[in-house]
Amino acid sequence: MTRRQLGSAFLVGVLLLVGGNGLVVLAERTVPSGLAALMVASVPLWVVLLRRAFGTRTGGATLAGVLVGLVGLLVLTAPGLTGEVGLSGLLLVVAAAVVWALGSVLAGRLPMPADPFVASVYEMLAGAVGALVLSVARGEPGDFDPGAVSAGSWTGLVYLVLFGSIVAFTSYAWLLQRAPLPLVATYAYVNPVVAVFLGWIFLSEALTWPILLGGAIVVGGVFLVARSEH
Repeated sequence: MTRRQLGSAFLVGVLLLVGGNGLVVLAERTVPSGLAALMVASVPLWVVLLRRAFGTRTGGATLAGVLVGLVGLLVLTAPGLTGEVGLSGLLLVVAAAVVWALGSVLAGRLPMPADPFVASVYEMLAGAVGALVLSVARGEPGDFDPGAVSAGSWTGLVYLVLFGSIVAFTSYAWLLQRAPLPLVATYAYVNPVVAVFLGWIFLSEALTWPILLGGAIVVGGVFLVARSEH
């Protein structure tokens, strides 16, 4: 592995895990998990816009799907505009989606390690270092008390390490190097729908009309984009 490949893996890891996941974590202090998941579903739309910015030609049907999805995002931000949810949190989720999309696009354009599993290791290492630096800058280590963490939180952390990182993120890193990006982005059909109903069932999160309508519009826009890009 060359230094350029290592540097690319670290850059992509920081974008995906610190900028993408990290901003979502901060946002979910005020944004319901289901709503956050629906907004993150806009990643394929930002991917199309970023690829276009890098010179990739885009068809009319794809752009139409992007416009539909952006309308859905406007509907999803309605709770922030009405004061029901912190607007700053919603904007953080949008920023997270844009940064995650940027990391995904660069992963296919930069010189990455040939083995995608090796790439995912260095990406997660970069994400860990970046998140640690960010936590120190926010003064979080001084307030951390392991004894105050509930058993449910420790269980959730173990679940995220095993399934969220080792299984899911490694699979995503592998797909970024082995499959067309529009095809990889189709995970956005399933994740938000599952997240909305899990939040409703287990966390009693409200299913308001902006969430249902905006979510349906975003997923519809993503469907149009992926269909036209195949």
